[in-house]
Amino acid sequence: MSSDTSKHSGSLLALSDRTKKRNAAEKRFRAYGFCAILIGLAMLLVLVTTIISRGTGAYQQTFVTLNVELLESKLDKKGNRDLADIKKVTTFGYNPLIKTAMKTAVEELGIAHNLKSKALAGILSKGAVGQLRAYVIENPDMIGKTVEFRFLAQSRVDGYLKGRVSRDSIANDKNISAAQLDLVDALVDAGVIAKTFNLDFILGADASDQRPEAAGIGVSMLGSLSMMMVVLALALPIGVAASIYLEEFAPRNWLTDIIEVNISNLAAVPSIVFGILGLAVFINYMHLPTSAPLVGGLVLTLMTLPTIIISTRAALKAVPPSIRDAALGVGASKMQAVFHHVLPLAAPGILTGTIIGLAQALGETAPLLLIGMVGFIASNTPETLADGLLAPNSAMPAQIYEWAKRADPAFYERAWGGIIILLLFLVTMNTVAVILRRRFERRW
Repeated sequence: MSSDTSKHSGSLLALSDRTKKRNAAEKRFRAYGFCAILIGLAMLLVLVTTIISRGTGAYQQTFVTLNVELLESKLDKKGNRDLADIKKVTTFGYNPLIKTAMKTAVEELGIAHNLKSKALAGILSKGAVGQLRAYVIENPDMIGKTVEFRFLAQSRVDGYLKGRVSRDSIANDKNISAAQLDLVDALVDAGVIAKTFNLDFILGADASDQRPEAAGIGVSMLGSLSMMMVVLALALPIGVAASIYLEEFAPRNWLTDIIEVNISNLAAVPSIVFGILGLAVFINYMHLPTSAPLVGGLVLTLMTLPTIIISTRAALKAVPPSIRDAALGVGASKMQAVFHHVLPLAAPGILTGTIIGLAQALGETAPLLLIGMVGFIASNTPETLADGLLAPNSAMPAQIYEWAKRADPAFYERAWGGIIILLLFLVTMNTVAVILRRRFERRW
């Protein structure tokens, strides 16, 4: 008896060895947690820094300013300004005009060189003749005048001014030569070549492998927007209706248990499986158009439904049972209690889950590739809602994937630039979800 008393004797203010070990373990655990947060923030900082440093170049582009004489003898030999005759002149007919303009600009500046006219014009993008032809067709009255144009420089010139291309790296490059780079340096000093903000990257369409400097993500953004409209129009009402029935009205039996288990399993199914399902059902069986945002939206709806159902049921469960009991106690029907009292209180959670589901769908790539939504299939902005849903198009994640696998480094730069836009969309959607939850959430 005395030995037990002596074992626990001492002041209450003095820490025992066991208490000291517990406190030390708690400090270590907090230190581990703090270190984990620091590591996570460091990795996030590295990710954001890498994306911004490699993607900001896509928002600047090198342009060449030239005065082009639109010779009537080349563009309108009959001189009648008949649009049909003007359209008969192909891009090959515009090449001499650009070569002459480039040669004249270099001679006026007094720049010494030993390049032929073809090499001089090779500094420009291959899309320059198309740009010139489109301008003449749109403005036939300008034929016979000298007009100032701002042409894209080819991707190697743009890369050289951005530090992506060096003289050593072009030793075996057929697209550019050291003599052309010497000319580029002289034209930069003269102000003929300059880098400016590239709005066409944000508003433009994809381009072929021969014109990487002209590629843009604007049309793909419209494709993603069209798909999100389809997903929102279908997934939200179907998902919320299914959730309300399962949570508030469905009897608890083996059938509803199977449905709930399958919904949970569908939420974990890889997205590529939904792509195969969409290819088999919507394209091969229903014969909907390939690469259409409507098909992409239907596939993403199937993928998003389980997420919306699960989040909506969780929001409905969070409403206290006393709300239902009080409504029923004053004579409301089951449907009135749900739609007039429970659903409005669960709305913040439902909206949050829906926006998170849409954000998840916005970043999916694999199912879109399986239904053919790849890059360089849409060159024009859809003019009507029907075109936006049924005309072939791409989507931002699929477009980024296509750029990343192309050979030219300019496409790789655009892939990083597209990631910046995609992340801005995702951050905006998640921010809206947080604001809605904070604005309308009620704590019980």
